[in-house]
Amino acid sequence: MMLPLLQLVPTRLLNSSCSLEKTLQCSCSFHGIPIPSVQWWMGGVPVGVDGMDGSLQVISTMLGPWANSTISLTEEPEMGMRLLCEGKNQNGTHAMSILLMSRKSSLTSQAFMKGLIQGAIYAGIVIALLFLCLLPLIVKHIRKKQAKKTAAIKAKKSSKVRASQELKTSLKPEEQGKPTVATFSESRILEKQDKRAS
Repeated sequence: MMLPLLQLVPTRLLNSSCSLEKTLQCSCSFHGIPIPSVQWWMGGVPVGVDGMDGSLQVISTMLGPWANSTISLTEEPEMGMRLLCEGKNQNGTHAMSILLMSRKSSLTSQAFMKGLIQGAIYAGIVIALLFLCLLPLIVKHIRKKQAKKTAAIKAKKSSKVRASQELKTSLKPEEQGKPTVATFSESRILEKQDKRAS
């Protein structure tokens, strides 16, 4: 008996997860009408359903339009191994790909990161110590420059002061032989006083 076309639903991946404890377990949940079949692929090779296949164990359950499947890896996967979870029915196929990394490789990358961080810390300490050693020389050099600048400014100021003092003294009339300067009207008054006196 054929199902009505309205009831046919293509396969869709609704949920997927992976957890790592003693073994690596990955699960996929598919929905579709008719019920999708689930197939796991490890490195491009299909894994047996509902049974043991070397280091892999697959458990699949079907309930209504749902198909759930879990794969367990009892051994460490090879670095860069790809795990594929594929669900399909006659209306469509949906798959999810998982890139597996070995715990050893993750430990290696952790060790590399730890070494990199330690190297950066040691480099920072060496740079700080080098700076502290060079600090007195840098301070001495800066002080010398400042002293030269200060001396040049003082010399400039003193030459300006000396020049202005010399200018003042050259303009200042001598005190002893001081000539009397009188205006025209004052000189006429002085002449009249002299005539009267005579």
